[in-house]
Amino acid sequence: MIISEQQLAQVNDRIKALEASGSFYGKKLKEAGISNVSSPEDFTKLPFSEKKDLRDAYPLGLMTASEEDIVRIHSSSGTTGKPVIIPYTAKDVDDWAIMFKRCYEMAGITNMDRIHITPGYGLWTAGIGFQLGCEKLGAMAIPMGPGNTDKQLEMMMALKSTVLCSTSSYALLLAEEIKKRGIKDKIHLKKGVIGSERWSDKMRESIKNELGIELYDIYGLTEIYGPGIGINCPGETAMHYWDDYIYLEIIDPVTGENVPDGELGEIVITTLVKEGAPLIRYRTHDLSRIVPGECPCGCKHPRIDVIMGRTDDMMKIKGVNVFPSQIEEILGTFTEISSEYQIRISHLDGKDTMRIYVETNGSVDFNELSKRIAEKVKSKIGFTPIVKVVEIGVLPRSEKKTKRVIDERYD
Repeated sequence: MIISEQQLAQVNDRIKALEASGSFYGKKLKEAGISNVSSPEDFTKLPFSEKKDLRDAYPLGLMTASEEDIVRIHSSSGTTGKPVIIPYTAKDVDDWAIMFKRCYEMAGITNMDRIHITPGYGLWTAGIGFQLGCEKLGAMAIPMGPGNTDKQLEMMMALKSTVLCSTSSYALLLAEEIKKRGIKDKIHLKKGVIGSERWSDKMRESIKNELGIELYDIYGLTEIYGPGIGINCPGETAMHYWDDYIYLEIIDPVTGENVPDGELGEIVITTLVKEGAPLIRYRTHDLSRIVPGECPCGCKHPRIDVIMGRTDDMMKIKGVNVFPSQIEEILGTFTEISSEYQIRISHLDGKDTMRIYVETNGSVDFNELSKRIAEKVKSKIGFTPIVKVVEIGVLPRSEKKTKRVIDERYD
């Protein structure tokens, strides 16, 4: 994707605001001697911003608008050490609501829907983001927040919720509980809007089949408003993103150079109109690709593919670079196992060991299945893991995000 003249003008406007405010990133640009960009080539010379920069700006070093215009702050959920604090103006909040409303509309959700919101509220952007878009759309928000599955299901049945908003982990947990309790005929869900974590095709199918609903991937991160900056359209896996609010690049994570449309790389985002904490060329570490061409749905906003992982997900085991998505893909070929898995990596007797835990039902020979899985992993990855097969339901379920990779080498 090539940045347009209008987007360049918007970037220049944000650069001026950043430098005038003396904010953390404004100072960084000033030190680099950058006051404007006049071409796509100039734009690609702008320095990247990273999560470390945002941590170094703690607590309010990113604040670019004047304090009387700041109406809210949010903080990133995944941060370790110093949190990343993002200030929002009233316009930022409204822009975010507009983007989220578009997401709901893209999924065919209307003001007659009852939207059951399970992600967390507070400093995290998820719950309040889903609610903002819901209110902008004029639908009925049911602001449950996470946890208390009994209450979730009680309200879902009583209020006849039609849309479920959740992480994929909690959607799976709810689907399993509904099946276990035999209450599917009392559930009125038609659609699910799922975000906050990457999920496998197998998990998607499990949730879709158990609940009998259409599923939509919503994309976003706290540093860039929150969830709602992109969503897939009906029948397609690629996600449209709102290029009148953000400019999105895909770069080679090693060289930092832009890759051709269609090639996998790291998502880099520039906010075009954000006031509270504009970001220029922010490295998300999410892996995807630009999907070229026009979408069959007719929407003119550009598209990226599903999030395929993160650059910092990579595990080095026995000298081999492995991504969780590679293991997930292999496990997805075994129809006998559920969509849940766990990877544990440890260092014993001077060598690295990978244990993969998977679930199946009692009709399967556990030893034979573990041997077949281990052999397939070895043929694809290059080393043999220890595979442990357990009964369905043994692996932990989560009301938020499920931790599927546990590296015990650094505990």
